[in-house]
Amino acid sequence: MTINLTKYGLTTAVETTSLKEDGQMLGRVISQHRDLYQVITATGERQARVTGKLAHAATSPTAFPAVGDWVQVCPTADDQAQIEAIRPRQSVLARGAVNQHDGQIIATNINTIFICMSLNADFNVRRVERYLTIAWDSGALPVIILTKADVCTDLAAKLRAVADVSVGVSTITCSAETGQGLDDLQPYLTTGQTVAFVGSSGVGKSTLINRLLGQDVLTTKTIREDDDKGRHTTTSRQLIPLPTGACVIDTPGMRELQIFVGDLDQTFVEIATLSAQCKFNDCTHTSEPGCAVRAAVEAGTVTVERLQSYQKLQREMSYQGLNSRQLEQAKIQRMFGGKQAMKRVKQRYHRD
Repeated sequence: MTINLTKYGLTTAVETTSLKEDGQMLGRVISQHRDLYQVITATGERQARVTGKLAHAATSPTAFPAVGDWVQVCPTADDQAQIEAIRPRQSVLARGAVNQHDGQIIATNINTIFICMSLNADFNVRRVERYLTIAWDSGALPVIILTKADVCTDLAAKLRAVADVSVGVSTITCSAETGQGLDDLQPYLTTGQTVAFVGSSGVGKSTLINRLLGQDVLTTKTIREDDDKGRHTTTSRQLIPLPTGACVIDTPGMRELQIFVGDLDQTFVEIATLSAQCKFNDCTHTSEPGCAVRAAVEAGTVTVERLQSYQKLQREMSYQGLNSRQLEQAKIQRMFGGKQAMKRVKQRYHRD
């Protein structure tokens, strides 16, 4: 059996930069269960584990494979495989993790991030700001997907609220029940594209993916009637090919999204612009004289809630206070597993 990996997002760029090692083949991680991975290759799906060498060289949890990664695998006699190397990541969506300084990877090698939020009582623009902060840092394009439009009675007000916190981000309103807005998703779901669905439990990610698949592949549950909050349905990340030629990555719902590292300036572009006009370069926008941000709040052009959200996320960011060089090192660690690993990738690329 031969599998066409273009169904799983293989592009010419990935194929031409894969390693030419004897006995190895290219594969993509489509799911993960602790230290066991499901990898799709040209010869089929295989269970795989990382080699001892790769595990020993990993200096952080983000240096291990994640769903979406392209990897070099060596098949074993029992129809399983060993993961020998991770190909360079084109994008990385990561979140903070409890008791982990280095964070947790949600998905890699994604083109678009669908930030899903339902138009019910659980609607929360502060949560959108959190998702946008990590999405802008990932290297992928964020798109806001407002689900369950069929139950919304104040759509115009909610759209205005989202617009206030999502400058430069497209917003699509849809309903998996009626099919509204599904056609608007199609430009992001063409051949070779990989889209990650993120959002809280109960927003309808799995239901929406089932509609795009044309069949009920993912398990779904109804929301709680007392507070419109959802129950966890998806328990692990998984990559699924769509009939359109794109791939989607379904992720477990995240009620409390911790910030690992993100791009606050892009999410809060108006505050970043005003900050450049503050009297002090290190202005915290609290009590300093000559603060342009506080002046905007007093004038009503920036809301108090917006500034408070910015300051809260800034405090939470794990890498707050690091200089540009340290931030770059942190990104290299996340993308390649360390500077030495990045150098080896570059050497192999030029050699090939």
